[in-house]
Amino acid sequence: MNPPESVLIVGASAGGLTTAEALRRQGYEGRLTLLGAERHLPYDRPPLSKQVLSGAWEAGRAQLRAEPALQALDAELVLGDRATGLDVTNRMVRTESGRVLGADAIVIATGVQARTFPGQDDLAGVHVIRTLDDAVALRTELATARRLVVVGDGVLGAEVAATGRGLGLDVTLAGPQSVPMENQFGPWAGGLLGDFHTEQGVRLRLGTGVSALAAEAGRVAGVVLATGEHLPADVVVVAIGGIPATDWLAGSGLTIENGIVCDAMCQASDGIYAVGDVARWRHLGLDAMVRLENRTNATEQAVAVAKNILGADLPYVPVPYFWTDQYDVKVMVHGLTPADAEIEVVEGDPAARRFVALCRSDGIARAVLGWNMPKQTRLHRQQVADALTLAAH
Repeated sequence: MNPPESVLIVGASAGGLTTAEALRRQGYEGRLTLLGAERHLPYDRPPLSKQVLSGAWEAGRAQLRAEPALQALDAELVLGDRATGLDVTNRMVRTESGRVLGADAIVIATGVQARTFPGQDDLAGVHVIRTLDDAVALRTELATARRLVVVGDGVLGAEVAATGRGLGLDVTLAGPQSVPMENQFGPWAGGLLGDFHTEQGVRLRLGTGVSALAAEAGRVAGVVLATGEHLPADVVVVAIGGIPATDWLAGSGLTIENGIVCDAMCQASDGIYAVGDVARWRHLGLDAMVRLENRTNATEQAVAVAKNILGADLPYVPVPYFWTDQYDVKVMVHGLTPADAEIEVVEGDPAARRFVALCRSDGIARAVLGWNMPKQTRLHRQQVADALTLAAH
């Protein structure tokens, strides 16, 4: 199989940029184009809810590569121009400005867009945090705020709550789960995280939904829970998940179901691939369709897709991995934690908040969770990797 003469990457964040870099590292000499909806050069998203939001970093520090490194890619960067349509047969992408970009292979890396709460766009003081501009705007508002309510108890919501407390704000975290990050950690480790947030001064209002945003004179004044409780706020952050950015693919013929549906090689159609948060592919080790929203997957999947574009034809079978930094805690998870997992602490002590726990179901290691023990966590990862490899064969 000859490599394509040209590759167009739609999405200029971590997944898109890594695809371009991986192609060049593997000797690809064809034409490369990176199309991005934002005006910024490619930047990293994990620092947005932490270092950028807290003010520890200036916004420019989140940029993924210095300009000389981007120039060395010998790729055309088309920024500030959103994709609006895809012709799968002819492999052509239309953009908001009227451009028509074609290539022999197309990689879709458009990520997700923030899910919003009804009516929030009409109120000042209500924020999402998905883009660099979002983080900067929220940071500006928090500088003069006293009370912050975070709606959403997943990774992003918990991180924003931790950052808010670090800034000295009065913080309440609300969400439907019984403990923070229950979907990612499971109930046991999520409970430990909830206790830690409480110790840091965050008020938890979990296990209930949000029924409305309260307003005064066009500005948010608080959050009304389904229980009827009113949570006063100067600023509200809505962190209720992301929606795969696939609207522009309507009518393209690609299968869109909670992301772009791909085969085990991350191919959605002949010559059309997807990477990162927007991709939903057949994971042979898990025997399931999987879509992962995390930084590590975006880059690992991009490397796999670059190899497949150049003819490797290999299934992408990663050990899912993500981490979160909250206060002085780093929690890492390799694998996917079943809700009913049997938990065994194999190193350290949860009471000291330094431990590694194996999560098993049916006697098989499904995940390893490490709390402030990154090196030891990586060592135990192999058990999860071995289980996935065995299942894939």
